[in-house]
Amino acid sequence: MRPNALGKTLAGLVAIAGLTAGSVVTAGVSYAAPASTASTTAVAQPAVAAATQNFGLTTAEAKNVQRFLAQYWGYTDTIDGQMGTNSWKAMQRFLSGIWGYTGAIDGDPGTNTVKALQRMLAAQWGYTGAIDGDAGSGTRAAFKRFADA
Repeated sequence: MRPNALGKTLAGLVAIAGLTAGSVVTAGVSYAAPASTASTTAVAQPAVAAATQNFGLTTAEAKNVQRFLAQYWGYTDTIDGQMGTNSWKAMQRFLSGIWGYTGAIDGDPGTNTVKALQRMLAAQWGYTGAIDGDAGSGTRAAFKRFADA
C-alpha cells in the first residue's frame, strides 16, 4: 500500500474501534434525562445573507449603481458599494421594467438576470458578446461603463 492509503486505512480502523468502544461503554449507562419544566420555543434564525456579487465593479462603481437604483428603482438599503440581495432585487425591477427580465425578484443575479443585464448593456453600453447569462469579461467591462456613467 502507498503511505497515504495506509494512513487512511489506519485512521478508518481507529475510528471504527472508537465508535465500537463508545457504544459498549454507554450501553450499560442508559437513563432518561430529567424532564424540564421550562417550555422550549423554537426561534427562527435569519438566513445567511447572500454573497455580494459586484461582477467586477469597484466599491465606488457599485455605489454609483446603488445610487441609480435608489433614485429610480426602489433601492432603500445602504449605499455601501456591495451589490448584495437588495441591490440585485432593485436591479431586477429595473431589468424587468425595461429589458425583458421575467424571473422572480429574488435578488439572485443568476443566468436570467445576467441575460437581461447583457441586453441592456448591448443596447447602450458597448457589450458585443452573446446574450448567454455568463457574466464574463465583456459583460463585466460593459457593466463598468454603465457604472461609471
